[in-house]
Amino acid sequence: MSALHPDLLTAESEGAVPVRFVGPAGAMDAAERGWAEANGFKGKPGQVLPVPDGQGGFAAVLVGTGEAFDPLSARALPARLPPGLYRLEAEAAEARTAALAFLLGAYVFDRYRARPERDRVRLVAPDGLDREAALRIAAACALAREMIDTPAADMGPLQIETIAREIAEASGASIAVITGDALLEDNYPAVHAVGRAAASHRAPRVIEIGWNLDRAELPLVALVGKGVVFDSGGLDIKAAAGMRNMKKDMGGAAHALALGRLVMQAGLPVRLVVLVAAVENAISGDAFRPGDILSSRKGLTIEVGNTDAEGRLVLADILTRAGELSPDITLDFATLTGAARVALGPELPPLYTDDEALAADVLEAGRAVGDPLWRMPLWPGYRAALETEIADLRNDSAAWAQAGSITAALFLQKFAPTTGVWAHMDIFAWNPRARPGWPEGGEAQALRACFEMLSRRFA
Repeated sequence: MSALHPDLLTAESEGAVPVRFVGPAGAMDAAERGWAEANGFKGKPGQVLPVPDGQGGFAAVLVGTGEAFDPLSARALPARLPPGLYRLEAEAAEARTAALAFLLGAYVFDRYRARPERDRVRLVAPDGLDREAALRIAAACALAREMIDTPAADMGPLQIETIAREIAEASGASIAVITGDALLEDNYPAVHAVGRAAASHRAPRVIEIGWNLDRAELPLVALVGKGVVFDSGGLDIKAAAGMRNMKKDMGGAAHALALGRLVMQAGLPVRLVVLVAAVENAISGDAFRPGDILSSRKGLTIEVGNTDAEGRLVLADILTRAGELSPDITLDFATLTGAARVALGPELPPLYTDDEALAADVLEAGRAVGDPLWRMPLWPGYRAALETEIADLRNDSAAWAQAGSITAALFLQKFAPTTGVWAHMDIFAWNPRARPGWPEGGEAQALRACFEMLSRRFA
């Protein structure tokens, strides 16, 4: 999956058409200015104007920037430019950022559409850009997006396992998978409870990838992902509108696997563990119920107040497993709460951590690569909202707390590793509106920020 065509970014430059980023007062030669005026091009954001060369081709392409050039806007170019080879005319650092943005914008999910082979928009790699590294990053984002975009019928627990096995094999990593009732024998009771109602061929499973584990001198990084392949809500069934896009509820697993592949491909000097719980929150006679008391791997009991708060249950078990390995840093990714969207909208995922240095590093890395997050508080005053009289904690926080994303993070904190540092990303993993370079559908969020942070810490 998600193998970007390598010639999207090429070292060959012969015949490349220059792409010029032009603001309202941008410099143009006389011919370009006349053509721009004749075609209403005023350098506004989103405007793209090919300039003919008089011989059936293009002398240049003018791209509007508005008052300030944002290199990430180059995500729109693959969808806006005619097929051909182009080179970016921009400052070196901006050109490198724009080139990666171009690769991110080249993603198209067309698995289910019959399309003839078509000419592509290709780009000359700017000076100073590590072409292979850029292609790896873009391919990791494309992998996450393709997994999220794929309907649940074709992206069940088995398919996630298959992708995990391919990733592990490609990097010489180990992989272990525990499936079905074996989850009870190996002490993953919460994962089993959430996934047990699914059909037998979609049985729940815990997937664990290990890489460089014999290198005891290296720091251990644990990546944890929620892989709910479809969330019906369980017996607390969602309304139709809420269920429509629940194929994306495995977005956390997609991010953990894609980031893990990227870490291994880059050869970062770390030991790596990737932990994914892949389940379907289905409805059957064996579904877990509101009011049930579940066991967890950590030994804490959990009262189920709502079967639609299932993601934190599966994460509880695999975060506990991560803690058993004494990681130096743990990052978990989950499409966990609608409350996060109410707080910050679909484009800005919240970051939760109680470590100041880790928070600063992730946020700075996100700013550097154009993959933003916003830190939210693990507010201790809301911990009481997780209390219940008949179990150690509840999976649905008391209504008085209201802050659903914060209380979900506080729930996870009870199971997070106590060694090293931990961060939780409550991602949306979805573009709810279509625009050039950002098609409606799966989106990689916090993935590039976390890779940049890990690269800076462990390069």
